[in-house]
Amino acid sequence: MYYLKTEQSFDSAHFLKGYQGKCSNIHGHRWRVVVEIKARELSDHPQTRGMVVDFGDLKAALKEICDHLDHCLIYESGSLRPGTLLALEEEGFRLVELPFRPTAEHLARHISQLMKAQGYEVDRVEVYETPNNCAVYGED
Repeated sequence: MYYLKTEQSFDSAHFLKGYQGKCSNIHGHRWRVVVEIKARELSDHPQTRGMVVDFGDLKAALKEICDHLDHCLIYESGSLRPGTLLALEEEGFRLVELPFRPTAEHLARHISQLMKAQGYEVDRVEVYETPNNCAVYGED
């Protein structure tokens, strides 16, 4: 089995509605995302012969996902009152609504699914909230 890894990072804020502790308040992270893909065979296509995929393509795919999450407030659907959302939008803040609580664990799974949708055979995704704490998602 062959494996490739690439990583990107993004800065964004989130909060965990219903959490009893500091993370219930809006706070930010420098999120670091590491994606590992796998392949049993190397490509025989002339351009990518001897490769799993072109690293440039892999990096660009992850960068697009991370750019979408960069410099915004990531929030769970239904976690903000309509008036709060309206006020934030009127202020021009960039908001990214997700159908799940924006934990590192859920973000790892979400990013894995987005990479798979682009045709990558994802082995695992690591999402670091801090340099010392990360969540890992892989399907076994």
